[in-house]
Order: sequence, then structure tokens, then C-alpha cells
Amino acid sequence: MNNQSNQIEQRKVELVPHQPEWFDLANQEAALIRSAFPKIISAIYHIGSTAIPGIKAKPILDFVVAVQDIRQLDEEEQTFQKLGYTAKGERGIPGRRFYSKDTDGIRSHHLHAFQEGHSEIKRHLIFRDYLRAHPEVALKYEQLKERLAKRFPQQSGSYTEAKTEFIISLDETARRWYKQRHSSPDQD
Repeated sequence: MNNQSNQIEQRKVELVPHQPEWFDLANQEAALIRSAFPKIISAIYHIGSTAIPGIKAKPILDFVVAVQDIRQLDEEEQTFQKLGYTAKGERGIPGRRFYSKDTDGIRSHHLHAFQEGHSEIKRHLIFRDYLRAHPEVALKYEQLKERLAKRFPQQSGSYTEAKTEFIISLDETARRWYKQRHSSPDQD
């Protein structure tokens, strides 16, 4: 991995109202990706703010992808390029392969790929599901994002970094919520 892939990208931060078509577009893109890697990808999930109904988001479709063997993706760079994706390496998360795609010169997609069983897969899904189940918390997240977008209008990396503390705190709340929902009455 080269140093350039470790650098924080700085792009315009634009939040737009939730678009119902994001779900259909995500399903179409997921099907395209799955068909390109039928023997490698075991699951693909729409995550991020575009997967949370009712809140503003950067118009970038985010996906978490589970694969049988993460090393297989390293041999598929040409296939990703044919789909319009650029490999960005781990980008600070060990075991991840990160890919981005631009449409008409504007960032439109992110793929976060992990080997099956990696804790980040479940973390992303729990975070998404918690916000879907708690619209009042999703609204607080939206309000934070709006403040940060005004503070960092041309600095997407700084915008993302400034959300970290809130996300870490929310991750813990979401994990407790998930554990309560998925534990039997006999468990502590």
C-alpha cells in the first residue's frame, strides 16, 4: 500500500435530504458487485447514512462486504476497475480493503470489504440498525453532521474525523441495544 492511500482525502462536504431511490440504487449496485465476484463475496450490505431513512446524507452509497478470504480481493483490482472502483488499501483499519467509485467526477460509492467474521462487519450493521430503530437518535446524528458540514465545507476528511467521538459513543449504545435484543431472558 502506498502513502497516498493513507492520506485523508479532502472533498466538498454536501449533505442532501434522504432520497428514497438510494435503496433501489444500492440494491442495483450490490447486485452488480455480487455478480462480478460470485465466488468471493458472501454478503453485501447497504450501510451509512444513505441507508437510514429520513436523515440527510452525503450522496455516497456505502457498503460493507463480507468475503471468504480477504486476500482474494487483492488479486481482483482489474475487476474492480472495470466496475469503476479504485482500490485504496486498508485506510487505517487492519483487515479492511477500501474501494471508492466516482460517477461523473463526483464520489458516489464506498466499499468496505472484510473477511467473514471481522468485527467491523457486525459493528456497521448494528450501528445502521440502531439508527433505523431510533429516529430521534438518527436526527441528533443528522444535526451533528449539519454542524460539521458548515464547519468543514471543503474538508471531508476533517468532517469525518470530527464525527468519530459521537460514533464511538453511539457504537457502545448500539452494542448494548443489540445485546439486549438478542439475548435470552436466562442470560445476564
